[in-house]
Amino acid sequence: MICTNQISRIFGKFAQASFPAFLQKLINKAYVKLMKLDMGEFAPVESYKSLNALFTRALKQPRALQEGVISPVDAFITKMGRVERDTLFQIKGKSYSLKKLLTSNYADCEPEFEGGDYVNFYLSPKDYHRYHIPCDMQVLSVTHVPGKLFPVNLKYLKKIPGLFVENERVIIEAQVEGKKLFLILIGALNVGQMTVEFEKDIQTNVKSGVIKKYTYRELFVEKGELLGYFKMGSTVVMVSQEGLFDLDLHEGSKVRFGEAIAAIKAGR
Repeated sequence: MICTNQISRIFGKFAQASFPAFLQKLINKAYVKLMKLDMGEFAPVESYKSLNALFTRALKQPRALQEGVISPVDAFITKMGRVERDTLFQIKGKSYSLKKLLTSNYADCEPEFEGGDYVNFYLSPKDYHRYHIPCDMQVLSVTHVPGKLFPVNLKYLKKIPGLFVENERVIIEAQVEGKKLFLILIGALNVGQMTVEFEKDIQTNVKSGVIKKYTYRELFVEKGELLGYFKMGSTVVMVSQEGLFDLDLHEGSKVRFGEAIAAIKAGR
């Protein structure tokens, strides 16, 4: 089997490289054309000094944030539903275990999510690659789980059972109105790095196979804040405890960061 981690590291070095201005401009323009990027909200293509800078581009102007819980990303909703008997679906017919996704670090949490909601947000290579905080919350912990880097597009979601459990991921455990919320960042082919703004010690797609957990006492983050970014497209899985959110989403739809996707039910 091809080592997707090694491929991703090699690609990451190329993407991180800063070529002479005329060549970098050609590379950037070729990528924009190939992936059909809409650069209307971003700086001119020639201003990015590497492909990584283009991948992780920031918005020129902040977007307006709608009421309630907002989408943390620009993405396609590949699957959503209820957690039933420890089971979630990456796509129709392909299930995976929440317990395995979260690892033994969160074994005590898994029963609390029975009947809860999950949403899979898929970011394609042409999407805005930054992810944001969906609502005001307290971050309790973050865990980095090394793993493989299979592609996470629809073809591979149909092909590989438990792909999200196999892939490298970063698990963010949070609390909202007394209930639990998980945001799981899923690595993918050519995602050389996943970053977390408040935890700079996390280094993804490195050769170490050690799971590392970071815990916090008083870490509060606000709706709309930058959480981090993918280098290339990938997936964010949001899993909420039953009774936390009243989702207003549809499977197969596109969402944009800042758009309302739910109301908070807890604490009313």
